[in-house]
Amino acid sequence: MTGVDVLTLGETMVSLRTGTALRLGGTLEMTMAGAESNVAIGLARLGHSVRWAGRVGVDEVGTFILRCLRAESVLVDTVTLDPDRPTGLMLAERRINDLSRVSYYRVGSAGSALCPADAAASLTPVPRVLHVTGITPALSDTAAAAVREAVRLAKAAGALVSVDVNYRAKLWTEKIARPVLSALARSADLVIASDDELALFVDDPLDEAAACAELATFGVRQLVIKRGAHGASVWHDGQVEHAPAISVSVRDTIGAGDAFTAGYLSAILDGLSPVEALRRGTVTGAFAVATVGDWEGAPTRAELGLLQEPPGATLR
Repeated sequence: MTGVDVLTLGETMVSLRTGTALRLGGTLEMTMAGAESNVAIGLARLGHSVRWAGRVGVDEVGTFILRCLRAESVLVDTVTLDPDRPTGLMLAERRINDLSRVSYYRVGSAGSALCPADAAASLTPVPRVLHVTGITPALSDTAAAAVREAVRLAKAAGALVSVDVNYRAKLWTEKIARPVLSALARSADLVIASDDELALFVDDPLDEAAACAELATFGVRQLVIKRGAHGASVWHDGQVEHAPAISVSVRDTIGAGDAFTAGYLSAILDGLSPVEALRRGTVTGAFAVATVGDWEGAPTRAELGLLQEPPGATLR
């Protein structure tokens, strides 16, 4: 097994998507979805070596997921094929371009059986960056233990640990999630969260400077706050920097946060400053919202400059 720039760990599901209300029936398009694999694909398209670790069922849709990830140059050599549990399912309905609804069918799924042994197997050798999210601990006790073990091993080996809080209200309540997400955030070097998620892991979510200082006492070096259409900010070394969102026609917002994270981590891997990482994140996020799909619109490195072209331009 080869070393990689980034390891992501979590559940990837088959995704059935429609542009109309599910209750009306009609055509569904099959793709795949999962925050961690979305980030993995985004990073791979930007030229980084990436491994996704997780579990899928021994079923046709599990095979489909592995095929898709391999096609995107994401390593899946440590993925566990679970003969006893099915691959998880997600239904997504895009009601309007910037509002979608998601339903999960992942209780008892292969991904929910993720365990510490899966994490340990995927961390040999240790990557430069481990990226995990607050979604995985919500799936089961063993999945939560897998995330803790991955973080422990990565930190012990000197890897940078990136955590995207990614709270999912359909998976657990704020009361249950808060202590878990607080501990996970405090174990990271880099924390990424939406502005409305701060209350889940800091004492005073209305005082971002205090939140940054609070996390810094636990070793968190950067606190990145995603603000949707208002761009993003990064707190580091007691100061804040901001990057505005890039104006594009919005077609689908699902996966935008993961695309932003991929761009941000890519810049960090390239040795760029936090504010330069913010700018790259806003570019990759803009590509995501301009395209229908969780990961399909992620740009390649050669495409990062395309949004600087005049509106309506055709490159010949």
